[in-house]
Amino acid sequence: MIWQLILRNILRNKKNSLVIFLLITLITALFFIGNSLIGQTNAGLQKTYIDSLTADVVIQKDSDMSMNLFGANSPVIDNYVTIPVLPAYDNIIELIAAENTIEGYTSQVSGRAALELPELTDNDEPVLVCGVEPETYFTCFPGITVEEGRFIQPDEYGAMITTARADRLEKETGIRPTVGMPMIFTSAGYIGFKIREVPLVGIYRYQNPGQFMNEIVIADPQTVRVLLSVQVATAPAAEDQSLLPTDPDSFFADPDSEEDPPYSEPFDGFTPEDLGNFLRSTAGSPAEVSGGDWNFILLRLKEGVPPAPVIRNLNRQLRDFGVYASGWRTAAGTSAIMMLLVQAFFNIGGLLVSIAGVIVVINILLIAVFRRTREIGTLRAIGAPDLYIRLLIMGENCLIAFIGGIAGLIAGIGSLRLINSMNIGIPNELVASLLGGSTLHIGFLPLTALGSFCIALLLGAAASIYPVETAVHIDPITAVQEG
Repeated sequence: MIWQLILRNILRNKKNSLVIFLLITLITALFFIGNSLIGQTNAGLQKTYIDSLTADVVIQKDSDMSMNLFGANSPVIDNYVTIPVLPAYDNIIELIAAENTIEGYTSQVSGRAALELPELTDNDEPVLVCGVEPETYFTCFPGITVEEGRFIQPDEYGAMITTARADRLEKETGIRPTVGMPMIFTSAGYIGFKIREVPLVGIYRYQNPGQFMNEIVIADPQTVRVLLSVQVATAPAAEDQSLLPTDPDSFFADPDSEEDPPYSEPFDGFTPEDLGNFLRSTAGSPAEVSGGDWNFILLRLKEGVPPAPVIRNLNRQLRDFGVYASGWRTAAGTSAIMMLLVQAFFNIGGLLVSIAGVIVVINILLIAVFRRTREIGTLRAIGAPDLYIRLLIMGENCLIAFIGGIAGLIAGIGSLRLINSMNIGIPNELVASLLGGSTLHIGFLPLTALGSFCIALLLGAAASIYPVETAVHIDPITAVQEG
């Protein structure tokens, strides 16, 4: 009986019902399309970083501030933020190796430095320098491909730059960087300057470069440790010891003594070539590392394994070591975190639109209720309870909202298919990295569709509350007399 009345009232008030239907349809479609685009952007960003930079899970030392792979996530006054070194590295590796959900792992030491290519330019430019474990790093990241040269090999000094950097340098200088070209890194901190020269061994490309990924230089780990003053617990190399006086008593020699000092040859000057020869001669071979001296351990999970339970499980085991596991977003930094803010702001804007829609629907329903004063009064006069009146008014609006939600999803899905069929190209690399490809393609996200449909129902229900309460407080006698 009540459903017959609901359908009859909807059809009888076609104009009001149509306005409510179109309003809910429009809001649902906008929510669905907007969140689908944001969801696609988030998925593309996630794939970009996981395949090229952060992997699925990152292990780092506990710190007072949130750290990404190259520094602090929050703005700081101090420019020389030091990324802490992992403690108990060997113990952590043993724990990771025992996990059957992990497909592979690698280690990284990273920070910031200045780069100069003497054969191209005399100017230094800031870079994000990433010291990697060559045996495992490139197998963990399928999004990195070599364009020229080769990957860094184990037990060698060298660095790699991105194709974007090589193209830019070629455009600026007219000379393209080539394999074997010397690269000079400089870093500065509280303890002074560090200078390191290594050869260019390769030029590589990220599959979908992120906001800052083209600024990254991949290098051997020992070069990065020297630049960042990360101490390696090994004995001094023989050539370093040879620079010391053979007689320890010479440290305490009388400066007024007439005896010749150990090194009395005259100094004939120091040329840039001498500096280059010195830097190359002190490079030697990488020191034997037994244990830590890494900032991060990056974990790639097996296909289909969700990262959240793995992170919780690892954190329970890593708590005693003073380290913790986090997801790709924290390690990626502000560009990935900002995407959450964009989604939040969009939904806040959508909420304001929904509130305005609710107000419009309330006004329409109130007018409809006042026009049906005699009908509602008659129902109450013949004994219809308040619940029946509530169900009648609420049912009408919720049914319209239900149909409007479905129509909004159909319109949204149709719009996405139309956009995808146009094969819109994305010339901007940043936008392409955010959307996961050079062609705009927005996928269907079931959770987004479900959320948009629920918003339509909530919109209909929320708009019905005040008109329903108004209807149940109509006095039957007064309503009949006024009718």
